[in-house]
Amino acid sequence: MKNSVKHKKLNFLITVLTFVLLLMSCGVNKNSSISEASIESTPKIIFLNYSIKKTPNNSRNIEFLSKKVSDGKLKEINTEKNGDLGDLVCAQLDKKSNILQHFVVKNPLKKHIEYIDDSKSFQRKQIDLENTQFTIRLQLLSATKYISISNFDAENNNLNPLIQTKVN
Repeated sequence: MKNSVKHKKLNFLITVLTFVLLLMSCGVNKNSSISEASIESTPKIIFLNYSIKKTPNNSRNIEFLSKKVSDGKLKEINTEKNGDLGDLVCAQLDKKSNILQHFVVKNPLKKHIEYIDDSKSFQRKQIDLENTQFTIRLQLLSATKYISISNFDAENNNLNPLIQTKVN
């Protein structure tokens, strides 16, 4: 009788150990495959800094200042497609200059400020600037080779770039 109980305990212990070893070996393989996949497809955020100024003929000139690419994922992605006269369109382009993604950037030469007037009520005022610097932050797509900035044109989707920045 004692032999039978010892035999059952031994079988149970061997079964439990085999199960634990099996789980551990599957867990190691699973973790290594996850880390390899994450290395290959790490999301990137790009920060692009520009200077914009009005020209004497009432058009605009944009100058590229700097860029920074870092690992990360944006919590909110700007997908604004509706714009007003004076807004800009930022587009990610592939190597053949096909649009991968685009969105509207509000006119950086129009700043809106809020203040409290003498009667202690909030007021909002628009200030038209002659020149300013602005930053565009976006989730960088893996196929993106260029970032293009154009004037927003609601009537015809004609995107003649004011500037095109090479990403790599």
